[in-house]
Amino acid sequence: MKLAWLTDIHLNFLRPAVLKRFLESLAETEMDAFLVGGDIGEAPDVTHFLNELDHHLQRPIYFVLGNHDFYRGSIAGVRDAVQELCSFGGFLRWLPDAGVIPLTEDTCLIGHDGWGDGRLGDYQRSDVLLNDWAFIDEFGGLDRDKDERLATLHALGDEAADHFRAVLSQALAFEHILVLTHVPPFREACWHDGKISDDDWLPHFTCKAVGDVLLEFMSASDRQMTVLCGHTHGGGEAQILPNLRVLTGSATYGQPVIQRVIEV
Repeated sequence: MKLAWLTDIHLNFLRPAVLKRFLESLAETEMDAFLVGGDIGEAPDVTHFLNELDHHLQRPIYFVLGNHDFYRGSIAGVRDAVQELCSFGGFLRWLPDAGVIPLTEDTCLIGHDGWGDGRLGDYQRSDVLLNDWAFIDEFGGLDRDKDERLATLHALGDEAADHFRAVLSQALAFEHILVLTHVPPFREACWHDGKISDDDWLPHFTCKAVGDVLLEFMSASDRQMTVLCGHTHGGGEAQILPNLRVLTGSATYGQPVIQRVIEV
């Protein structure tokens, strides 16, 4: 089975003719399914782009959402719209709703959007200002100095971690677990410009809560896990445990690509 993995494709940055050519190029591949790791568009258009992917590819599309997908809207509102879209049938499967997906007799797929949860690096001293704070409703008016924003980041990270904790027991029935998420779950996987991000950026570009759950389960297991993530726009690979490998996808605005073909 051949899976095309894409992440941070930001289709809203493409002119219509370029978007059409990109979708047609994906449709012409001999892939059995597609894995899309978030940052597909923004809140007003993400369901439109998902519809376009569904229409052109006509094969299973397993996806998670990224922070950009909530820009100019709300997390809750976008999730509701995506759930409704997927309920109509077709090829779209949003992984937080899909649970454990058997891909082959030996391999399954699980996933969640994840979120930069502020737990790695030095959140309090970081002077990084994300567009998230201005463009996502749930962060509107939150004051980082009073830890209100940090509490929201923790809650979003914990939500993702709770999802993985709930599905991993079932997933461990398979020899190989493929994990799709948007935010790197480990410091070692937070690549940018060929190196690991520093303490200013790590709070916003890693989800420690998810990483802790993956470590807990895989440390006690003889199964193999491959994690696919993005968000940082910097590519790299990290071997966290002998049986836990993380691939981080690279990205350039306006130039979406297939990161890898994953064969299972």
